[in-house]
Amino acid sequence: MEVEKLLTEQRNPVSMNLDTCSTIEMVELINSEDQKVARAIATQAHEIAQAIDQVSERFNQGGRLIYCGAGTSGRLGILDAVELVPTYGIDPKRAIGLIAGGQNAVYRSVEGAEDSAELAKKDLQHLNLNEYDSVFSLAASGRTPYAIGALEAAKQVGALAIAVACVADSRMSKYADVTIAPLVGPEVVTGSTRMKAGSAQKMVLNTISTGVMVRAGKVYQNLMVNVLPTNEKLMNRAIHIIAQTTNCDLKTAQQMLINAERNVPAAIIMQRTKLSLPVSKKLLKENNYKVADALNSFRK
Repeated sequence: MEVEKLLTEQRNPVSMNLDTCSTIEMVELINSEDQKVARAIATQAHEIAQAIDQVSERFNQGGRLIYCGAGTSGRLGILDAVELVPTYGIDPKRAIGLIAGGQNAVYRSVEGAEDSAELAKKDLQHLNLNEYDSVFSLAASGRTPYAIGALEAAKQVGALAIAVACVADSRMSKYADVTIAPLVGPEVVTGSTRMKAGSAQKMVLNTISTGVMVRAGKVYQNLMVNVLPTNEKLMNRAIHIIAQTTNCDLKTAQQMLINAERNVPAAIIMQRTKLSLPVSKKLLKENNYKVADALNSFRK
């Protein structure tokens, strides 16, 4: 399909007079269009759930989450990968963001990089891509060569290939194991896919990666128990998590965090069971590091 015929490149009839709107009219118009994003994602619920289940199966066997894209799509992938580390305490090597053109492209456009499928394949080869990995390939248009190359590389080694696009029946879908395509419609500013399309991609990635982390035991109840307490804010969050889940006061929670060597799940187990740190760690390991399962196992 020619670029100008893509849904993401169409002119939006409701914003034809955007340049003559008052400021409040412009804000209300953009907000009205943004509300279509969540509705579009709702149509992809089954595909998103499928992705979570399939990615979780590989991630829990040691696989990695690898995000690939160009421009805005690439930056959104990097953002998701980077934020998983402090939020869920995972090894940085297990969530990786690749952008066409390399690190410099994070801050400014690298012309022509997105047009190379081979570049994506080389980038993934450098990571020693394997069958336990999951590759998220992002492109609003569903036709970016770099994004297609990433999917081809995934299929070649048996890695899971997931396409995230904002058009139906995209080229990328032909190479993907799972395709997620929220159709958000034409942008308020024609072709500016950093807007609705970018928001949709971000929300899809948020849902998938959060689901994978939940399935990996990184969440207890609705708390991010694997948070890395590396600064004052995160330290306070860790202390409050321990207090909330064990019904102890903050001073006790703080001391328990120290006793657990800043391992929040272990601190919860120690406070709830009165077990030692080594035994608490062993109990967590035996239960795939899931706090709820570890506590249930102890009660039995």
